Amino acid sequence: MARRTLAGVAALAVASVVMTPTVAQAAPPGNKDVTAVLFEWNFNSVARECTTTLGPAGYGSVQVSPPAEHIQGSQWWTSYQPVSYKIAGRLGDRTAFRNMVNTCHAAGVKVVADAVINHMAAGNGTGTGGSSYTKYNYPGLYSSPDFDNCTSQITNYQDRGNVQNCELVGLADLDTGENYVRGAIAGYLNDLLSLGVDGFRIDAAKHMPAADLANIKSRLSNPGVYWKQEAIYGAGEAVQPSEYTGTGDVQEFRYAYDLKRVFNNENLAYLKNYGEGWGYMNSGVSGVFVDNHDTERNGSTLSYKDNANYTLANVFMLAWPYGSPDINSGYEFSDHDAGPPNGGQVNACWQNGWKCQHAWPEIKSMVAFRNATRGQAVTNWWDNGNDAIAFGRGNKGFVAVNHESGSLTRTYQTSLPAGTYCNVQNNTPVTVNGSGQLTATLGSNTALAVYAGKSSC
Repeated sequence: MARRTLAGVAALAVASVVMTPTVAQAAPPGNKDVTAVLFEWNFNSVARECTTTLGPAGYGSVQVSPPAEHIQGSQWWTSYQPVSYKIAGRLGDRTAFRNMVNTCHAAGVKVVADAVINHMAAGNGTGTGGSSYTKYNYPGLYSSPDFDNCTSQITNYQDRGNVQNCELVGLADLDTGENYVRGAIAGYLNDLLSLGVDGFRIDAAKHMPAADLANIKSRLSNPGVYWKQEAIYGAGEAVQPSEYTGTGDVQEFRYAYDLKRVFNNENLAYLKNYGEGWGYMNSGVSGVFVDNHDTERNGSTLSYKDNANYTLANVFMLAWPYGSPDINSGYEFSDHDAGPPNGGQVNACWQNGWKCQHAWPEIKSMVAFRNATRGQAVTNWWDNGNDAIAFGRGNKGFVAVNHESGSLTRTYQTSLPAGTYCNVQNNTPVTVNGSGQLTATLGSNTALAVYAGKSSC
């Protein structure tokens, strides 16, 4: 380990007090489990969106892009190459971050920070906050002994040591088994907690041993804090996502992969037992999504470019009681590497390339549906054997999805009390008779969603 000043070591010791771990949260704290992932939005824009849209719509949390100082450059992935743990990235400084957290909290929205702790930047230069660095040397924070001995890129996902000790796309891989490194990472996360952060998305979790992450989490001022871990499933790989469920949620990538296949090429009728019935992890520890910033670019999942298939997949995800959903909200791109428009400043949704999927009416309206039907089992499943499905959520809600090429008119059996409801997909009234039946016509690639408590449009 490199020599450090006594004051620096003492500061880390204070920041890294080991506390007794508590049971990991299975979902973001509270009764609202939907997270809007505002990818590469700057903190001032996030704050405004919490007030104007996320809070009123019922989103429980907002996930913000990595706040730490990173390499310079316009590409989105520069945010994932930290050079220090100062809050001094492209998206805003410490003051902007603190103000964003406070504003979101005032709107009833919790804040999840994307935390890059597996690695530091490659190359050398000056970071977005003015810090000088070279690979394996980040003054005042890390030096060569703090990194794993394997300095070549990961090449073999069947080899645990290669996956967890070598370098992800050439980035300097931290030795998270080392006490000092664990303390430094915990110090960074504790700093974010001191600013009011409610949880973390752990980037590249698969590339760190689960025991290392558990040790780091045990050092936090709130060791029971919510976090979800990025651990991409690969059949037959040495490192499996299920290894990480002891510390919190794990992102279930298979959910997103299979939604793409079903909505593009197969039958929605197959979704009748979606979730554990498909071999996925337990619902209570799974973070789910239709797409994220990586998968929308590499084509492994649906994306905004898939139009109705994408919209309906998000509607289904929010209606279906499996996992804790993320709604990816990014920007248009033709260049895989393109960074955010206006450096992350969002002046208005649907302008300057900002897609604002979290605010699409068909998606946004389903957040309140999910909140209203929380804890209710699936009831009254119906399908036509092909691409039209319907199901209830106990006596609290009912959804129908028509992914056929033509319109569909039918009478559905629900468990809803008699009355008039609002189809929040198109703001039209729907009547449920005394037998719990509703009759509706759905156009091609449209949906219906009604729930208790929403009787008028």
